[in-house]
Amino acid sequence: MRIYKIILVAFFTLGITIYAVEKEHSAQDAQKVFRLIDKIQVEQLQDYHGPLRSATVTENELNAYVAYRIESERENILKELSFKLFKDNKIEGKIFIDLRNQNIPKILRPEMNFYFSGKLEIKEGKVRLNPKLLFLENQPIKLEILDLVTFIASKIQKTEVTGLTDWYDLPMGIKDIRTQKGLAVFYY
Repeated sequence: MRIYKIILVAFFTLGITIYAVEKEHSAQDAQKVFRLIDKIQVEQLQDYHGPLRSATVTENELNAYVAYRIESERENILKELSFKLFKDNKIEGKIFIDLRNQNIPKILRPEMNFYFSGKLEIKEGKVRLNPKLLFLENQPIKLEILDLVTFIASKIQKTEVTGLTDWYDLPMGIKDIRTQKGLAVFYY
């Protein structure tokens, strides 16, 4: 489903936050990520046999990049996605979903803020989020509620249904991702 793909692919692909990005810094920070993507793509075309190289993205740059992708792809349901990065691949985040003007079941709110915390897992060229906590506004919820919302959103958008905990391919050439406080390090 498109929402999960943007959520995870934007974070995981570099071609690829419970925190807002300041608009005046967004374009500059997003551009840093675009330049880094270009650098990685060029370096992957070169013959190289040394140890893994790395590219580091700050939390602000990542969030600016994700915000840019949401805006440029004119998402009509996913309105915000932001990450807070911690050591040992632990992350927290916010997802704002806007279902106003959509034909949705009455049990759902038209605007929803989901907050999550979890850990990134990388295995055999794939990555996923293993959520530990999930909240709708300030109420703890089960993952199935977010899955229901994304199922409905995917039907509205006529896109593939995927889940938050699904495994996704790492982008070509990326071998590992490690987070530190405020940083994501991509190994290629």
